[in-house]
Amino acid sequence: MPTQTSIRVLIADDHTLVRDGLAMMLAEQPDLEVVGEAADGAEAISAARELHPHVVLMDVRMPRVDGIAATAEICHDTAAKVLVLTTFDLDEYVYDALRAGASGFLLKDMRRAELVEAVRVISAGESLLAPTVTRRLIADVVGRSRPAVGQADDRRLAALTARELETLRLVARGLSNAEIAAELFVTEHTVKTHVSSVLAKLGLRDRVQAVVLAYESGLVAPRSQE
Repeated sequence: MPTQTSIRVLIADDHTLVRDGLAMMLAEQPDLEVVGEAADGAEAISAARELHPHVVLMDVRMPRVDGIAATAEICHDTAAKVLVLTTFDLDEYVYDALRAGASGFLLKDMRRAELVEAVRVISAGESLLAPTVTRRLIADVVGRSRPAVGQADDRRLAALTARELETLRLVARGLSNAEIAAELFVTEHTVKTHVSSVLAKLGLRDRVQAVVLAYESGLVAPRSQE
């Protein structure tokens, strides 16, 4: 049975079997509750507004309104976090979804434990950036049209202090708070303060959007040689 502090999840996918499978994987967890399902992006937008989920599992390719457009609407109109479900051949679609406000993505062949942990991480306000494939995805796609490194052109960056800029660079490299703390010789609490300040000054929802901005602005160069 869901607890009073359950994480409310909405599942959006145009395949009934996929929705059923995801719902079964989540239903076994006492802290997770599937509050609704949607067969396309339009239904997902409507359900997110009505059901107030904490996390939306969002497919990309759906009829009527696709997952990217639905993600943008949901992130703009609600407090829900969007976790995109994809396959390797949808890289550019995933990147567009991240720009639209998604907090991360999962591959559709993920294990049960990975799905459950991802929902919990996203609900807690973190972003799903740990897997190396995520960092490479963002770097590779942004790198196709990025400005020259050292020529950061986003005016919002001027509002950051030198330490906040360095923190943003390390976040964009995919480092955790603990790793950033070790790199900068500060405490994790200090890092959390810097990250919060960066997000607030730049008007960003989470670390994923911070990573996207860092690459798009040229503050960080993609490591295409990795």
